[in-house]
This record gives sequence, structure tokens and C-alpha cells, in this order.
Amino acid sequence: MAGGRTTRHPNFLRSFICSSLLSLSACASASDLCADAGGVTLQILGSGGPIADDSRASSAYIVWVDGASKVLVDAGGGAFLRFGEAGASFIELDHIAISHFHTDHSADLVTLLKSGYFSGRERPLVISGPGPGGPFPGVSGYLDSTIGTDGAYGYLSGYLDGTGGLVRLEATTVNPASRTDTVVSGDSDSTIQIKATGVPHGIVPTIAYRVRVGEKVLVFASDQNGNDEAFVEFARDADVLVMHMVVPEDVSGAGRNLHAPPSRIGQIAEAANARTLVLSHFMARSLQDLGSNIDLVRSEFHGDIVVAEDLLCLPLTD
Repeated sequence: MAGGRTTRHPNFLRSFICSSLLSLSACASASDLCADAGGVTLQILGSGGPIADDSRASSAYIVWVDGASKVLVDAGGGAFLRFGEAGASFIELDHIAISHFHTDHSADLVTLLKSGYFSGRERPLVISGPGPGGPFPGVSGYLDSTIGTDGAYGYLSGYLDGTGGLVRLEATTVNPASRTDTVVSGDSDSTIQIKATGVPHGIVPTIAYRVRVGEKVLVFASDQNGNDEAFVEFARDADVLVMHMVVPEDVSGAGRNLHAPPSRIGQIAEAANARTLVLSHFMARSLQDLGSNIDLVRSEFHGDIVVAEDLLCLPLTD
């Protein structure tokens, strides 16, 4: 892979932008452009982190398939608003994939579920997430504590058994300590198959996702420190690899235990032979000198790089 390009789309919420890359067309507008793109399209709902200082929603992504919003990966703060702005549909979702239970990856899940009550959906909805660890719940514990009968939003408890006019959530738990691929949706003959694996993110139980749609593969690395080589194989030959550039190169201590620095992100993408790398989940410390951080990624990775913005549409092309 050589001659890769870096694409950035400033002020895309106020204008329509579409630029052709070697392997992927990056388009964005404030309308539901992704629904019109056809084929397989990645849409970034949230490209920011846990601090409300950069006009970005927290982590959330949609995989569109033939104009339908089929897979939601993470639902951090602001995802609820972006979901509506994108023209996504709760009825169309086949799967909600939560990587971990930091607020900037899960806080808007309950809000989205409440919105789903008004959608008219009738079929069950699959949701996956990590098992518990330390102070963090697993996906079942999270649902029980939020929408269980005795939870904070117990009036939504019908989601747990399909009563009260709510559809049933079918929860799948992934062992975050396992580095073996776990199929959470579909099979080898399905149009859409989703696999998960644990990734290192300090003490936080965290999983990454590999979404295959036909012959296209999207990998969502989630928050991780990049120290486990098993993830390289999990991300092997991805058409799109989404990695989170949260910290600068000189990070140390707790920051480095939680997140990979830019050069390590580039090394992982290169070793995995990813076709296009999407950099996302920015914070002030990684945005402060974004150009230099991208250069560090570029020094290790020679494919195409896309810098995420909220609502950015990335149709996967041949």
C-alpha cells in the first residue's frame, strides 16, 4: 500500500463535500446522504470524546446497507441527536454493538431506546457488549441497572421481556478477556456477520467489532492501548479500520495504559493491511496538534487516512 491520502472535511455540517479516494469515497452533508448512497456505507455519528468542548458527539457509528441503517456501534453522549440528524431508523437496526461502558460510548443508549418506543418496531433487537469487570457492568448488568424493573428507568423494563409495547432486547455478552473471535450476529452465509474480541483498555472491559457485509469488512477498534498483537489479526485486511486517536505521541502513565499513541495506531493499521484508516474519538489533547499527530500515523501507515467528523458518510467502493 503506497501513496495513501489524508482526507479532512472541515465545516462539513454547513456544506456538502464529496471527494474521491483511491479506495473509498468520502461524502458528507447534514442530510441523510448515507441513506441515498447505496451499497455499504459507514457513517460517523460521533467523533469526539467525553468532554463537551469541541462540538463533537461522543463515539457512535452506523453501518448502512443498501440505504438501511442496520448496525449501530456505540452510543455515546450526543448519539441520540446525531442518529436523528442522519435519518437513521430504529426499525431498521439489526444490531446494537456496545464496546464498553464508559459514558462516551454508552450514555445515549437508554435515550435511543426510549425513542424506539415511538418507532412502531415489532421484531426483537440484538444488543451485544462486554462482560463485567471491576466497577464496570457487563451488558446484562447495564440493562438491569438502567431499564430493569428496579433500574433508574424501570418504566422501560418491557425491553427485557418484550412487554408493555416494547420489543425484546436479545443481549449477547462477550468475554472481554478473550482474544478469540466471538460471533455475536449472523454466520458465514449471512449477508451481515458481526464478530467481537477483547482489547486492552486499562481496567475497563472493552471489545472491538468486525462487521462483514457481503465481501466488505469494517473493523471498530474502540478504545485500546494497542499492546495486544492479537488485534492485528482480528483487523486483518479490513476495508475500513476505525481507530481512536485520543492521546498525543508523548502520552504516558494512565493515558498510555488506556490509549494507543498516533505512531502505534499507524503500526497496527499497516500490520493489519487495512485499506483505509479512519481516525476518530478526538479530544483536545489530540486535536491540539492534529496535523503532527496525523503525520506520525502517516509515517507508519501507507494507506488512505480519513479524519472523522460528525455525520461524515464514507461509502465503501470497489
